[in-house]
Amino acid sequence: MDNRIYGYARVSTREQNEDRQIEALTKFGVPFENIIVDKCSGKDTEREGYQYLKRQILRNGDTLVIKELDRLSRNKNDIKHELEYFKDAGVHIKILDIPTTLTDFPTEQMWVMDMINAILIEVLGSIAENERNKIRSRQREGITLAKKKNVRFGRPEHPKPNNWDSVMLRVASGAIRPIDAMKELGITRSRYYYLCERYDFKRCSK
Repeated sequence: MDNRIYGYARVSTREQNEDRQIEALTKFGVPFENIIVDKCSGKDTEREGYQYLKRQILRNGDTLVIKELDRLSRNKNDIKHELEYFKDAGVHIKILDIPTTLTDFPTEQMWVMDMINAILIEVLGSIAENERNKIRSRQREGITLAKKKNVRFGRPEHPKPNNWDSVMLRVASGAIRPIDAMKELGITRSRYYYLCERYDFKRCSK
């Protein structure tokens, strides 16, 4: 059976677009249907598409093409581990941004290319890891600054209805039932019980 060629693309969030990577992969010769895409962080290698490609699809003699080294991971040790894995599995890796990986050299010259690629991968792996560390540092700084400005994170807090206190007094006295209170307050059952817990109202369900 002929050796096959696959491509892998990754973007960090669902809002980002992978078209640039896919265009580069198809231009190199990877069939569009053979490209696997993940939309998640490169902090590690536990990504659904990547693991499926690695464990279920690629086999000895196949070629995997990626546009940039950090599409595998932004962790230098993970990058080294993954490249060693593919080498042991007999899968050829071609990285479009590392031209020396794109040419098939004679066997007697492979040690030279291996040495050059190892140096390039070490340098680029360090750059990818440093970039991720800088991103995380900027995120922490931004959160710290936002907290100083009293910016609140998470879902916005919805205030209780204006007639909450008067309605709940009637619930507490037994004058109306919770189902009647929900109608008067104009809120859902889940919202009602959330507010009861939020404002520590003990007689919501009585």
